[in-house]
Amino acid sequence: MAVNQSAVIDGPFKSVLAQSMPDGSVRCGVCAHRCLVRDGRRGICGVRENRAGSLVSLVYGQIAATAIDPIEKKPLFHAYPGSTAYSIATPGCPFHCRFCQNWEIAQGPRLGVDIACRSMSPHKVVAEAVHCRAHSIAYTYVEPTVFLEFALDTARLARSAGLSNLFITDGYATAPAAALLGEVIDAANVDLKAFDDRFYRRLCGGRLKPVLDTICALRAAGVWLELTTLVIPGYNDSSAELRELTTWIRDEVGPETPWHVSRFFPAHQMVDLPPTPLASLLGAAEIGLSAGLKHVYIGNAPQLHFENTLCAGCGTLLIERSGYSARSLLTDAGACPRCAKPLAGIGLTRA
Repeated sequence: MAVNQSAVIDGPFKSVLAQSMPDGSVRCGVCAHRCLVRDGRRGICGVRENRAGSLVSLVYGQIAATAIDPIEKKPLFHAYPGSTAYSIATPGCPFHCRFCQNWEIAQGPRLGVDIACRSMSPHKVVAEAVHCRAHSIAYTYVEPTVFLEFALDTARLARSAGLSNLFITDGYATAPAAALLGEVIDAANVDLKAFDDRFYRRLCGGRLKPVLDTICALRAAGVWLELTTLVIPGYNDSSAELRELTTWIRDEVGPETPWHVSRFFPAHQMVDLPPTPLASLLGAAEIGLSAGLKHVYIGNAPQLHFENTLCAGCGTLLIERSGYSARSLLTDAGACPRCAKPLAGIGLTRA
């Protein structure tokens, strides 16, 4: 990967998220791998390098992808419905998911793939988002903790410019990293890929507990949360596991937390599997509803028509969706027009 710009992690980042060791190695504190990076080597993400005892981000300001996305694509259904997000990503990821949809930029640094990047400052990202009339900036496509410093610098400027910040994440941040994110992120969608540590170790190269800890930390910080589970046939689709997962969401995050059940399609190193059967998706959604979750959605399967938002109190249609478009039927106060129950979320009221 060509490096056009780098930033030494200094100031608050060095003291909190990188620990220098007597032998010249550095313990990275950004993601839950907590890599011990030897001089001249990189961490598991492939984008943090030890240079003479200082941990350097190789992707600060190195933007591999930008787009204007409907916020529903993230997916975020209870945050600023109908708005657009200026989306950015750098290369790199702490996971190496066998089913990764964006593996070229996520896994490229680890696999030695050269990735074309555009150098952008935080000021430039915010300026482009404002120019495009986006409501928010989304840090997405790869695991954005790999470009944490750049995301934080950009998010602080975005707040000053009146923009919201969205974090679309695998949830593999450390507690200090999650605390920093909690100060500037308005809404996040966290991939809760399974409720089995073996799944995370075998298919992703990570562990389950740090993801659960990050979800709880972001919720405690006041970040609006939605969770997504990609249902992969034969791997994380058992009724027992889905019951355990949805019960945990209900008890630890809250019953009005939106849960997105997403359909798997063959990708990367898992091209030998069929797409998730529609019956499995409906079964997963029913398990979530039976567990007491109030807002369950099915993604990547528009034929199932399981994307509308209904009132958790009386079942009235509140937000009607078709593809990535959304039509709100909420009152100006963000509540049900029939029973006046407020819809859980952020940015639902009308000025």
